[in-house]
Amino acid sequence: MPGNDEIRTIIVLDARREAVDISTIYFKDELTQTAKPGQYLMVWVPGEDEVPMSISTINHNGLSSITVRNVGPTTEILDSLQPGTKLGIRGPYGNSYEIKGEKPLIVAGGSGAASLYPLVEAFIEKGIIPTFILGGRSSDQLLFEDELVDLLKEKLVISTDDGSMGYSGYASGYAALLMAENEYDHVYTCGPELMMAKVFYETEKHNLPIQASLERYIKCAVGLCGNCVVGPYRVCKDGPIFDTEMLDTIREELGVSRLDASGIKVRVNH
Repeated sequence: MPGNDEIRTIIVLDARREAVDISTIYFKDELTQTAKPGQYLMVWVPGEDEVPMSISTINHNGLSSITVRNVGPTTEILDSLQPGTKLGIRGPYGNSYEIKGEKPLIVAGGSGAASLYPLVEAFIEKGIIPTFILGGRSSDQLLFEDELVDLLKEKLVISTDDGSMGYSGYASGYAALLMAENEYDHVYTCGPELMMAKVFYETEKHNLPIQASLERYIKCAVGLCGNCVVGPYRVCKDGPIFDTEMLDTIREELGVSRLDASGIKVRVNH
């Protein structure tokens, strides 16, 4: 079996439309079946670019998946793939969520739910049902809602930016309310960076540990190119999961700046 860093071919076995610009791609791959919640793959579209993608399903009856939001030329192709298409992948890469706490709060914004779905399953395997905020721009942008309802029942709560379902407002605002009203012992988050920054600052008020999945421009995935550097860390290897201490170290950049494809510092896209 090839190693993590060797590109290998997968065949798309199923593609499910999640939203107008989001789809989940299912495939079989032995190495991906061994991944841990929070890790990612480098996915290559022949003739196009290679992009990092969170693993959203880990070994469901032999199938794993990535969930893609259409944000550019390569992801536009991935978002429209049909079964039978061949892709190249490397990985899994990066660190993973540490399963901590008996009363966790999980905060997902938009496509960030893809990274957090395997974490939910890991908690349930331990007999712990987390509280999960599923946030989206609108009710038709809520990822894995049906699957999460089946797993979490009333512990799944919804927030939409436009108020079309559940709490009216950002997931970070809902998280602040829940942290003020409940006793959680650990917080996990993935989504737009400004949202995660707000959740991080809220956990500081309540002295709660947090783990957040950061996104940066990852080219090599093995710590060589430096495009994903934030503070003293390389997101591709030291992350993508950042704990409280790591987030505190990069607070001047968190939700503020990142490096673009050419290595120039730009504002984080919210």
